[in-house]
Amino acid sequence: MLYSLFEWFRQHGIKVPGSALFQFITSRVLLAIVFSLIVSMLFGKRLIRYLVKKQIGETVRDLGLAGEQQKKGTPTMGGFIIILAILIPTLLLADLHKAYIRLMLFSTVWLGLIGFIDDYLKLRAKRIARETGVPYKKGDKDGLAGWFKVLGQVVLGIVVGYTLYFNANTKVWREYVGARLPADTTGIKVVTLDKEKKYFIEAKEPITTIPFVKNHEFNYSKLLPQAVRGLTWILYIIIVIFIITAVSNGANLTDGLDGLATGVSAVVGACLGIFAYASGNIRFAEYLNIMYIPNLGELSIFIGALIGACVGFLWYNAYPAQVFMGDTGSLTLGGIIAALAIIVRKEWLIPIFCGVFLVEVLSVTIQVTYFRYTKKKYGEGRRVFLMSPLHHHYQKLGYHESKIVTRFWIVTILCVAFAIATLKIR
Repeated sequence: MLYSLFEWFRQHGIKVPGSALFQFITSRVLLAIVFSLIVSMLFGKRLIRYLVKKQIGETVRDLGLAGEQQKKGTPTMGGFIIILAILIPTLLLADLHKAYIRLMLFSTVWLGLIGFIDDYLKLRAKRIARETGVPYKKGDKDGLAGWFKVLGQVVLGIVVGYTLYFNANTKVWREYVGARLPADTTGIKVVTLDKEKKYFIEAKEPITTIPFVKNHEFNYSKLLPQAVRGLTWILYIIIVIFIITAVSNGANLTDGLDGLATGVSAVVGACLGIFAYASGNIRFAEYLNIMYIPNLGELSIFIGALIGACVGFLWYNAYPAQVFMGDTGSLTLGGIIAALAIIVRKEWLIPIFCGVFLVEVLSVTIQVTYFRYTKKKYGEGRRVFLMSPLHHHYQKLGYHESKIVTRFWIVTILCVAFAIATLKIR
């Protein structure tokens, strides 16, 4: 909104002090980070007071973990702090006409709504238990059914996949390498770099970045036989749905210790911000020899707000947490990260820069699978880990949760650094 206002002033020759800041993406990214931090600080304190007043607290299961009982009654649904700290700066500072910005705003609101409904139903079940005197047990027909959450993630996957495939404003541009230009130059973009003209042509099929290969690109249509490549859009949407569902649930599983999911998401957000800015800037894209995605730089404002929101939420969520994000925050953060990775065409790098999410999911999968297998074979279930997800395994080993969280942050930083390095490792 502020961006549109100052842009209108500029187009009409009206000079306003400070309006030049809004002409540059870098300055708007910094403003987005600052604004999101301010929103987190101001709104977070008021929300925590409201949640405490309404007795909207977390119920803690007795898992035999150190310090778990101290968390009983800690307010949940703090994900609203993150969501507002993302939405407000983006609405103020970003160009809302850009398809990528609209897509990410929809993703944030949609998954935030699903997470809120889930948290609300859980809280209602607890309130009913208090009023009726019936003991409440976490998981007793409370919250949204698992299939409903997956349905919400599927809907988001369809929206994201369909938009990226069919919307003319979300296309990747590849440098034209023919010996001479065709007679019909429709669809060819001419860019002058250092007095040298370069020609780009719109990619007709969905392409993405893959690490460790020479040309760094992969066309999804190659996964299908030549005769049915007209159905590539269906395959692409299915892949997008899988990625969004997996990463969103991975973030949800990671949200088990104070500041863990929030800190990891902030570091991953910084990684995606670098990818977005580099791919959206034709000079950086040429230097790194990566695909050029027009209008992608504007997405950096949204990512800046995401980073600021996560850091601001850490003010209240770091150990000992004053508020938990709940599914309102964790599902949203995971979905945002997945959608951003797909938009910047770096979804094949997710296992690297989202390494913590991946090992958390794998630890649960391995634990459940092995337990069921041994129970069927030996009559009693056996475990690989002392407890899953993985962060609880380390708690059982006696590590303090602050040390676990800090080390998981460090691992994420290493994963992100390696993911960025893959741009030049071929």
